[in-house]
Amino acid sequence: MDISRSPYRAIGAAFAALALLLSGCTSGAASPRTPASAKAAARTALTPYYQQKLAWHECGGGAGFECATLKAPLDYARPADGRDVRLAVSRKKATGPGERLGSLMVNPGGPGGSAIDYLQSYAGIGYPSRIRARYDMVAMDPRGVAASEPITCLGDKQMDAFTQTDLTPDAPAETRRLVDSYKKFARGCTTRSGGILGHVSTVEAARDMDVLRAVLGDRKLTYVGASYGTFLGATYADLFPHRVGRLVLDGALDPALSSERINRDQTAGFETAFTAFAEDCVRRTGCPLGTRDVAQARERLTAFFTRLDTHPLPTGEPRRLGESLATTGVFAALYDEGAWAQLRTALRSALRGDGSGLLTLADLYYERDTDGSYANLMYANPAVNCLDLPPAFRTPSDVRASLPAFRKASPVFGEALAWAALNCAYWPVPPTGTPHPLRAKGAAPILVVGTTRDPATPYTWARSLASQLTSATLLTYDGDGHTAYGRGSACVDTAINTYLLTGTPPTPDKRCT
Repeated sequence: MDISRSPYRAIGAAFAALALLLSGCTSGAASPRTPASAKAAARTALTPYYQQKLAWHECGGGAGFECATLKAPLDYARPADGRDVRLAVSRKKATGPGERLGSLMVNPGGPGGSAIDYLQSYAGIGYPSRIRARYDMVAMDPRGVAASEPITCLGDKQMDAFTQTDLTPDAPAETRRLVDSYKKFARGCTTRSGGILGHVSTVEAARDMDVLRAVLGDRKLTYVGASYGTFLGATYADLFPHRVGRLVLDGALDPALSSERINRDQTAGFETAFTAFAEDCVRRTGCPLGTRDVAQARERLTAFFTRLDTHPLPTGEPRRLGESLATTGVFAALYDEGAWAQLRTALRSALRGDGSGLLTLADLYYERDTDGSYANLMYANPAVNCLDLPPAFRTPSDVRASLPAFRKASPVFGEALAWAALNCAYWPVPPTGTPHPLRAKGAAPILVVGTTRDPATPYTWARSLASQLTSATLLTYDGDGHTAYGRGSACVDTAINTYLLTGTPPTPDKRCT
């Protein structure tokens, strides 16, 4: 699965009815009004979890990786009820030379991205050698994700149909079909994963991280989180400020925003990324979207999507390329400028009648394997998002009222992304979180990283999160793509590596190109 992407690509956000609906939440924590005796009892009930011993075994095809299973309470409000979740953990011990600094936990985002896959395929072997020399590299798949009691919702053929659902309904019948698809998806999640569905919030995942920190023997948490992983890390810092070690939050989310605002901001982010792609494309001979200017490129892509709405393209397999899959394919390539060449080729073929290139990109985005099977990402994603925040919209009428604002944010993608944000309206579990700033008062210095033309996590979110966290420093990467660490900027990498090794963040408002 390589589209010349950054290590974080394809895990940073979700599209096609699984829109990025991330923000602050309060689920899983004891209520401030809980009697002191009940809080003391809860702490006592948690002691066995914090004192458990992990049984490590070799895994990951060698290369020094070990795996184990961590137990955590299903419900932190009732840890004594005996219901546990089993969470998959992996590590690669520090290689030396140099004094070991402890564990470095990583999370690539999503929600729904496998941290273990990320560790074993990239971080544990691809992070700078001087980081891996000093830290045990550690990952845990969050509850409901990948190897940690994964949520499932649909069969593979059902998921194929879901990804092809028309996200730009032009008539009442099309609107009903879209709503029905969301309802069917939600019912499938209840049927297949109802036992865990109400306990996959970000707060609960952050509390799991603290259990793992203690079990690993670390007094404080050192952590690198990308995209949604920044929200997970910031939530941890807000819950446990005095247990914060060195936290890197790369491609940051803004936890103070509502679901509607997050979706609209992300829509504008993808428009910014498309503009950067188009500016590059029109300067090249044979650009499939024209060689005049960005406006022409935007018009041609919009017209192409409109044609696909009624005349999908053959792809060489039973699935045809309609508007929804084509839009997803374009989105997939906008995460990383390294994929722009592949996008130009795919668009050129599609405009000549062959939709296979864009379908390949869409399948990479959805984590659909060549055998037609889907990974867990697109099920875990809405399960977490719809629990963390109230829905952006509750009815189709709400969406229609928002369309002018979304079209203004992106004439190309606005309508589809507005309708995609309706999915949580039909979710079977009520939300437990609300948008609110995260302060982490008393935490050690935290490093927030933002990329100026990031399509999935707009730069304004990084600025906002850095202003909320009382001990944060903002590092800016003036560039394209999703996230900044490990993407080729020596300036960014040096600043982050220095912070991880010494605890010293870069100078305030440092800017890299």
